[in-house]
Amino acid sequence: MKGQWRRFAPAGLYIAVLAGLVSFGLYIVLRKFTLPLQISLGMVVVGVALFAILDPERVRIALTGRQARYGSNALVMTLAFTGILVVVNYLVYGHPQRWDLTENKQFTLAPESIATLAELPQKVQALAFFTPRFNSETAQGLLDQYKFRGNGNFDYIFVNPEADPILAQQNNITRDGTIVLQMGTKQEQVTLITERELTAGLVRLISTGPRTIYFLTGHGEYSPDESGDRSYSQVKTILESKNYTVKSFNLLAENKIPEDAQVIVIAGPMKPVSQAEVEQLKSFVDGGGKLTVMEEPLPVTDFGQEPDPLAAYLTQSWGITLGKDIVVDLTSNQPFFAVANQYGDHLITQKMQGIVTFFPTARSVTIDTDQSGSNDVELVFTADQSWAETDLAALADNSQAGQSLQVNPDQGVDLMGPVSIAVSGENLSNNSRVVVFGDADFASDNFYNQYGNGDLLVNAIDWVDEQENLINLTPKDNVQRLLIPPQPYAMNLILLGSVFILPGSVLLAGVVVWIQRRRRG
Repeated sequence: MKGQWRRFAPAGLYIAVLAGLVSFGLYIVLRKFTLPLQISLGMVVVGVALFAILDPERVRIALTGRQARYGSNALVMTLAFTGILVVVNYLVYGHPQRWDLTENKQFTLAPESIATLAELPQKVQALAFFTPRFNSETAQGLLDQYKFRGNGNFDYIFVNPEADPILAQQNNITRDGTIVLQMGTKQEQVTLITERELTAGLVRLISTGPRTIYFLTGHGEYSPDESGDRSYSQVKTILESKNYTVKSFNLLAENKIPEDAQVIVIAGPMKPVSQAEVEQLKSFVDGGGKLTVMEEPLPVTDFGQEPDPLAAYLTQSWGITLGKDIVVDLTSNQPFFAVANQYGDHLITQKMQGIVTFFPTARSVTIDTDQSGSNDVELVFTADQSWAETDLAALADNSQAGQSLQVNPDQGVDLMGPVSIAVSGENLSNNSRVVVFGDADFASDNFYNQYGNGDLLVNAIDWVDEQENLINLTPKDNVQRLLIPPQPYAMNLILLGSVFILPGSVLLAGVVVWIQRRRRG
């Protein structure tokens, strides 16, 4: 009877081996001591016990014979080797190190970034909103470097905004490939995935100073607090998500600029800003204040023949001229909708290269380098097939008669395309900054999400408030290398050594050891 059951003993070993493989696979996949893993390990014990019960004689021989002695030595060596591996892995896990062997340290964060991570007052969580269609490889590698250098104060997760639209909406995500940096209740959005932008976002995040923006009211401006066609509510939402405090004030009624104002935005006044207000704005800017101005073309305002003291101040103090014209763009389906895809070399437009922006009814904004005492840069340009039409009376006559557009550019009179419709200015003597746009409705709620419109205004406000250039990272020079393949005979030697000689030597050594053991019996 025992002999009949003995032939089933190997089945116990098969069960144990199979259960062991299943246990290994479950642990690799789950990395937890789950119930299925416990059952699999139990089956290993059951299989071994079953083998011992059905064939005890073979177990006795295995434990007392010559093979047992050899096996015990091999077991000791295996356990010792495994113990060494465990200790080494424990030390490496507890003290991880990385080596960047590239000459220009391409995969190493700049010292400024590492210093910023060291100053984090609490943990920062990065939410990377990427759909499967957007390549996240660069972001993954960069965030991994920040996590490695963050000493436990930086972590990240990737979120598919299409699979979790509620979380995307809660974080005001409007563009694929956006990273939201969270620290407590504060947030910063990063849309250009570079080390400089991520570190600048961290700097803004840990900044404790007030960042208050005031929108001027009282002249029919676009409002961040209202809804409708003349609303800037989306601009306000994005600015508040970047930790700005957004308020409105009426300078005519209050007769003073708030003490906590850092940036004043004048968004498309329908009536001219008075000379008395301009004098106060001038004092604010001369004291290091920041100003963002957006003025519509005269035909779509109620200025009439009234003077524009604000435009005069920009010309006299900054050399920035708001043209008495309106841009006509033949590349657009609607001639007065200016299309821009050319940008100046500036931090505001660095992210905008290759992105189109739309400007419904825009006027030219140009600089006079001879008159300006500041560093002025033209930021946005319309298409080559456009011009700034100065014959506004003819346009008004056509409009009143209900006729279609019948104008052509006048060489030497009209400003030919590409036409500048936005300018930045910086006065290094008093640290004041201005940005002037020849349009205001491009960032309204109706057009904010049109391509790069909203980003352009938010970038301008960031720069005006000195939030876009807080950190200059150590540059990494690109190293060009040329691989010169070896001669054919050298390639053949490499092939002979790596494919035949080295493996053949190992195989020959194994055969020699096997023959010697056979001879000793």
